Amino acid sequence: MDLPAHITAALAQLHYGEAPDTLYEPIRYIMGLGGKRIRPLLTLLGAHLFTDELGPVTKPALATEVFHNFTLLHDDLMDQAPLRRGQPTVHEKWNPNVAILSGDVMLVRAYELFFDVAPALLPTVLRRFSQTAAEVCEGQQWDMNFETEAHVGIPQYLDMIRLKTAVLLGFCLELGARLAGAPDEDAEHLRQFGTDIGLAFQIRDDLLDVYGDAATFGKRVGGDIVSDKKTYLLLTAQAQASAAQRAVLARHIGQPVADAAAKVAAVRAVYDELNIRSQTEALINDYFQDALQHLARVGAPEARKYPLHHLALQLMDREN
Repeated sequence: MDLPAHITAALAQLHYGEAPDTLYEPIRYIMGLGGKRIRPLLTLLGAHLFTDELGPVTKPALATEVFHNFTLLHDDLMDQAPLRRGQPTVHEKWNPNVAILSGDVMLVRAYELFFDVAPALLPTVLRRFSQTAAEVCEGQQWDMNFETEAHVGIPQYLDMIRLKTAVLLGFCLELGARLAGAPDEDAEHLRQFGTDIGLAFQIRDDLLDVYGDAATFGKRVGGDIVSDKKTYLLLTAQAQASAAQRAVLARHIGQPVADAAAKVAAVRAVYDELNIRSQTEALINDYFQDALQHLARVGAPEARKYPLHHLALQLMDREN
């Protein structure tokens, strides 16, 4: 089965509601903007480790994508982001109240997509989904808190990205495994695999923002530095900087931006002096290797693990 095509076709068949159009059209709009559809893909791949019958897993897999897009809709509003995937965000195209209410309906519809889960599994699935959904919201709140906090520790930052990004990836794999009848131990290893891959992916995104190729990154390189975003790179530099390096960072971080290119160059120079790039790459690799160890412990044939292993390599842009 071509899983990405299967997911795209299934999403196109979802019915969110009809009237009022100003409530449901924004949902159809954001769900139609595309994206990698990683979360439903992980759910189906988690199930495929243990079964070929993916029909019963499809609707719960779609629930993870509807929920993810609900978080994007509200995050864009909180961040006052003008664009999502190159198109106007819902609050820009309509208004903030529409973004709030349409997002609320998306969360409701996500829960409805779990209704066909077998009665014996439904309480566990809903309990785990609710816990994960709350953790994602906790991560977003921590992220917003960090914007105004002068001092954020590296462990705090890593926990924030675990909650905001990684736990949902872990839940998707656990969900697929449980729906396919996997033992609890295997479902837990898959959850850990997804969480570690999520952490590695987010830290890699931080790295690419500073050292990526503008032609392939898809965003302005150095944008995190210009906006004073607290990333693993910045927090590590602040923790390790000499007095002179701290002075350079203090002149640029949290100050009005007169010359964005000069700010990026100055901060990146401190990163280079402290070997922040290599330290970040080492942490990414640590999480990636931890993820592979969890995948190795899953009691499924290696041939069935290959698609997950291959997807992890793609997310990390690695060859091995």
